[in-house]
Amino acid sequence: MLRTLIATAFLAAGMTLPAQERIDEVRARVEPGLKAQIAAAGLVYDAPVFVRIFKESSELELWMKPEKAEGYQLFRTWKIATYSGTLGPKLREGDRQAPEGFYEVTKRQLNPKSNFHLSFNIGYPNAYDQAHQRTGSFIMVHGNNVSIGCFAMTDPVIEEIYLIVEAALAAGQNQVPVHCFPFRMTPERMATASAEASPWVPFWQELQAGYEAFETSRKPPEMRVQGGRYQVAHKNASNP
Repeated sequence: MLRTLIATAFLAAGMTLPAQERIDEVRARVEPGLKAQIAAAGLVYDAPVFVRIFKESSELELWMKPEKAEGYQLFRTWKIATYSGTLGPKLREGDRQAPEGFYEVTKRQLNPKSNFHLSFNIGYPNAYDQAHQRTGSFIMVHGNNVSIGCFAMTDPVIEEIYLIVEAALAAGQNQVPVHCFPFRMTPERMATASAEASPWVPFWQELQAGYEAFETSRKPPEMRVQGGRYQVAHKNASNP
């Protein structure tokens, strides 16, 4: 209660809460209702999670792993408030382009001190980006509704996403996969991209392999980079 009153006073004065007070206030205000919603969906609050982003439809999906199931279950889809650029990967620092590819978030990439309320760094550039000399930094999923290469979700939405990702990492998930796609990579949509002669079709075909692996198994595929190409790492054991 005291934290909420302090937060209200800061906001009323047009001030920003210090990082620790900010995240404590968010947890106190948002966690109880969020836990109830997750439980109502038959899921556990700190279960392993997986994030998919689709630029064309401006959607972010958050999937969670049920306790007694192999595959992941969709918890919620949020509209992305805004992202910058067009369909196609990020190539260089300052191109204001949101990336496409397979990324992951660890504990150290969580940022409660963000200038955009709360955020987490998706890990661009990854090994694939570096192999192709793609540059850039600080590509985030964050609050607010402005973007120069990040995925802006608004403050209320990032609060929910941030807390779920934070809880999964705190419970022992080593990294949360974040797969960024230009669109839902169905055969029909890929045929359209080919008919339009997009220069990114060969790159998108690599992404499509990861998209289809999840669509088939409902388990986040392990993606590796070999010879400068994305490949699905096929394993006998199921993903955690």
